[in-house]
Amino acid sequence: MSEPVAVIGAGPFGLSTAAHLRARGIPVRVFGEPMVSWRANMPEGMLLKSTPAASNIDAPQPGYGLVDYCDAAGIPRLVTDEDIVPVETFVAYGEWFRQRLVPELERVRVVSVDRRADLPEGRRRRRRAGGGGPGSGSGSGPGGFELKLDSGEVFTARAVVVATGLSGLAHLPGELAAAVPDGPSPTGPVSHSSQLHDLSRFSGRELIVVGAGQSALETAALAAEKGAQVRVVARGKGSVDFGAPPWQQPSLRPESPFGRAWSLWALTYYPHPYRHLPPGVRHFLVRSVLGPLGAWWLRARFEGKVQVSEVSRIIRATGEAAGRPALTVRTLGGGVEELSADHIVAATGYRVDLAALDFLGHELRTRLAVSRGTPRLGAGFSSSVPGLYFTGLPAAASYGPVMRFVCGTEFASPRLVRHLAARHR
Repeated sequence: MSEPVAVIGAGPFGLSTAAHLRARGIPVRVFGEPMVSWRANMPEGMLLKSTPAASNIDAPQPGYGLVDYCDAAGIPRLVTDEDIVPVETFVAYGEWFRQRLVPELERVRVVSVDRRADLPEGRRRRRRAGGGGPGSGSGSGPGGFELKLDSGEVFTARAVVVATGLSGLAHLPGELAAAVPDGPSPTGPVSHSSQLHDLSRFSGRELIVVGAGQSALETAALAAEKGAQVRVVARGKGSVDFGAPPWQQPSLRPESPFGRAWSLWALTYYPHPYRHLPPGVRHFLVRSVLGPLGAWWLRARFEGKVQVSEVSRIIRATGEAAGRPALTVRTLGGGVEELSADHIVAATGYRVDLAALDFLGHELRTRLAVSRGTPRLGAGFSSSVPGLYFTGLPAAASYGPVMRFVCGTEFASPRLVRHLAARHR
């Protein structure tokens, strides 16, 4: 039997990649819980900042966009830039996409991935002798990868696509991390926004939310609507702001899924040359383009309901040992102030770090070319290890900010699969 391609992750990028592989007749095994980050790590009642046009999961044939799901589900169409997508609708759309285009999804976890060439010779001989379970390869050379699943199965794949999304990449700045040496937790003094699916737990309590992006501002607004007393702490004067509604955007600039601007248009539709920019420029653009800014529709739900403290910086955070968790901040005027609450939420985003992808074997990780903790990718989203590909957020430093958004699947999936098919023809 031909060795399959393994796709690790079943969010939008993993599902899209798998659908394109299947359409080309390439054997594929897909692992993970479908849409798990969207289903479990986003707050109830969340609305997507991205427009409907930016929320389509790319498929190899027409008929599988968000509007097609709306038609199939019998719900009002989400089409214009003024239509807002509830996270529950988006999760249901992803499941609908999976059922039709990736029906063989395996809801198991990949424990380890190793290059076969890195394995001891005796172990390679045992693998060639068989006994690897369904989908095991029988190639005579040491190429490809050996994967172990938490079901106990071990099998060989000709190539591996890492599409694990936000899993394991939640970022906690050092000054907050010092207050929780065992890590953030919803039941401790400090949590990360990705851990708070149910915000009603904060009803009647005081909450500090650190950050100025959509995650921070929407978490704050939702918590306030659930009865919490919320303060947002953001760094810099004027750091808390909201985008312009569609009807106020300049009409003479090109349209993109993220708004009207030449830069957004170029980064969305022409990411090809991005990876040839100097590393410092690439990393800066990933952080800054489409950076901290609330959605236009969030302003009315936020202003007057949430208190805002714009500060110069956070000096330190303290846990519950001193009573309630607190932030010591440097004010814009240069003074020092302490802000306390019943709980602190770090809505401080995500940071790609290969060390967090602990299923990648040690030898494999040491062979990967990296740039500031992210894989350096070449043509077709290929890494420096032949046969190993990355898509979605880990690809943003190589292909631009569009890889942080679902609409990035339109660029990534067909190109990745074409490169993989040509290499493994």
